[in-house]
Amino acid sequence: MANPTGVDREAPVLAHHEVVIGAPLGDMWNLHTDVNAWTSWQTDITEAHIDGVMEPGNSFEWTSHNFPVRSTVYEMADRERVLWGGTAGGITGIHEWVFAATPEGIRVSTTESFAGDPVNADPEAMQNILDSSLVAWLGHMKARAEAG
Repeated sequence: MANPTGVDREAPVLAHHEVVIGAPLGDMWNLHTDVNAWTSWQTDITEAHIDGVMEPGNSFEWTSHNFPVRSTVYEMADRERVLWGGTAGGITGIHEWVFAATPEGIRVSTTESFAGDPVNADPEAMQNILDSSLVAWLGHMKARAEAG
């Protein structure tokens, strides 16, 4: 099976959130792609590890809310976009991050799809979980980046 080139727009759960962050693009990019440092600012993540750097083909492990995940980077455009995904606990998640400079700061957009039997069993609850997770992640990112 070929790697995805975007989120699954037909998935039963699809979430999109964005925030504008007052920090340099390079700093934002480094914060986001330094998986081994995620636990220092993303308090919902209790473990995170990548061997090497974030780049297409590399995988990383991370745990959020006692839910361990192994994600693989599918696509990446330096300082612009990352697409990663994987399957954990029967849920296939595909997660896209887009970074764009605006006059107000860096717009960070995140879109994620969830599919699989656990999602089909209760899509409303899974939608709420995913929305809450992405909003929190963006909030943690903004707080850390703007604190310098």
